[in-house]
Amino acid sequence: MKRKPESVYGIIGLGRFGFPLAKTLSEAGKEVLVVDCDQEKVRKATEFTDNAFVINSLTRESLQEVGFKNCDTVVVCIGEKIDTSILTTLTVINLGIKRVISKATTYEQGCVLEKLGAELVYPERDMAIRLANKLIKSKVMEYISLSDDIDISELLITEKVANISVFKLNLRAKFGLNIIAIKRGSDITTEIQPDFEFADKDIIVVVGKRSKIQKLEEYLEI
Repeated sequence: MKRKPESVYGIIGLGRFGFPLAKTLSEAGKEVLVVDCDQEKVRKATEFTDNAFVINSLTRESLQEVGFKNCDTVVVCIGEKIDTSILTTLTVINLGIKRVISKATTYEQGCVLEKLGAELVYPERDMAIRLANKLIKSKVMEYISLSDDIDISELLITEKVANISVFKLNLRAKFGLNIIAIKRGSDITTEIQPDFEFADKDIIVVVGKRSKIQKLEEYLEI
């Protein structure tokens, strides 16, 4: 790597989680450095990054050699091999990387990684929770958890509130929720005017307490 751009992302492990992560970052114009022990996976990664390397042993020396010291963020995507995940995370942290994110598959593994100083991601668990919320909540189109009790949710507008204005519905006063976007077909607006009138099948994006979002969902039921 000849120069260090504004942000460099290092991805260790090109499995079902690491490969699409690296590809998506690259397609967004980010500089990506990837390593894996599988030569075929690395070959496929060269289609979207020039910085793809085969490494059989994830040592401090091997990671330094391919340029991981240049990374601002490193994601360790080898959660299934718990011992390798923990040792690699420790190695990366000791390289002085600003931000280290590690994939975890179990609570116990996550506790160890967190104690080392890594941020955690539980891909399978997070996707399961996300799907469950979409299945349970009939009016929820999409769902992102910001904390233990604060969510961002997309909700489908029903005939019950069609032709009612933002001002009259007054979600902030009634439910303690803030509208951050409204989708109508392919159009999305984030500049919400008080006189905007909802239409059936609009999608609103709201942020607030999970319990309040649930109450709004119940209210929208016809």
